[in-house]
Amino acid sequence: MTDPRITKLAENLINNALALKAGENILIETTDTPDEVSTELIKAVEKVGGNAFVRNSKSRVRRQMLLSASEAQMKVEAELALAEMKKMQAYIAIRGADNFMENCDVSDEKMLMYRKMTKETLDYRVNKTRWCVLRWPNASMAQGAKMSTEAFEDFYFQACLADYPRMGRAAQNLVNLMNKTDKVRLVANGTDITFSIKDIPAIPCCGNMNIPDGEVYTAPVRGSINGVIHYNTPTLYEGKQFSNIRLEFKDGKIVDATCETGDNAQLNAILNTDEGARYVGEFAIGFNPFVNAPMCDILFDEKIAGSIHFTPGMCYEEAPNGNNSAIHWDLVLIMRPEYGGGEIWFDDKLIRKDGLFVVDELKCLNPDQLGK
Repeated sequence: MTDPRITKLAENLINNALALKAGENILIETTDTPDEVSTELIKAVEKVGGNAFVRNSKSRVRRQMLLSASEAQMKVEAELALAEMKKMQAYIAIRGADNFMENCDVSDEKMLMYRKMTKETLDYRVNKTRWCVLRWPNASMAQGAKMSTEAFEDFYFQACLADYPRMGRAAQNLVNLMNKTDKVRLVANGTDITFSIKDIPAIPCCGNMNIPDGEVYTAPVRGSINGVIHYNTPTLYEGKQFSNIRLEFKDGKIVDATCETGDNAQLNAILNTDEGARYVGEFAIGFNPFVNAPMCDILFDEKIAGSIHFTPGMCYEEAPNGNNSAIHWDLVLIMRPEYGGGEIWFDDKLIRKDGLFVVDELKCLNPDQLGK
């Protein structure tokens, strides 16, 4: 018997997050997920009169393809993927991971080649389709979150099935404030950084892109960033783990990058993917009230209540700052007291302290309000 929460999630994704319409094509890509996930999504697509195209894969198989593929093979695969994507109006990816470190022994050279080959398809998917990406709960993720499998599944569905319409209404005040803001300053342990967001739109993400959702994002003016940021949340990038990443900026560019755990050479190899990889394409404020602790999974960690993420790499077309890159790496800084605290300042006015909004019109985004 299918877990009814899977059915509810599938229907929410198709009807609300993607708002699929009759006659539209949707590509559903799953990795390491139960068959019920795909079948319930197909049923939900059928109910609205859409056309589902499904690609199921396994991370172990994908790793072997990366290890074995030649440059010419990757090029053909990228061409086929782009042609398929151009037939789609919507896209959804549900990614389990039986082993988060599956790609850790794929060479930096192969991963760089893969990123560059797939960039055009990624750009088209992000900017030309309605899309949604989410993880799937399993024992590996539960272990990363330091929870039992059952407890993690309960947490997962609570976070993914949050009251997103209510969240979206609450987020509008933050959108309005960010759209009027020029100078931003972030202050925390090891962090003191300033930049401008003037005239770059603020975009709310409240149940219509990544799930779980709960952020407002924009982008810094490309050359405006100066100072140091010290991320206190561990991160995985293509099977390689890093923690306590420290980035130093001068006139928008990362001029020094180190990490406490992980390989500094690998960190800098990622940031040397192309010119845009050493500039920032996104600044976002997270506020999902049900996501409170890091689990080394970006889709969850970037939504942590009381967090920000500051992202080396590609900007989004909806909040453009002109930065172009094959990478987009959401690195997270949690500013709640148990993680060292922190402050966000907009035009020399304190708007959030130690993870809680202190401006009256933004207090509706604090966990005691959103989590009711």
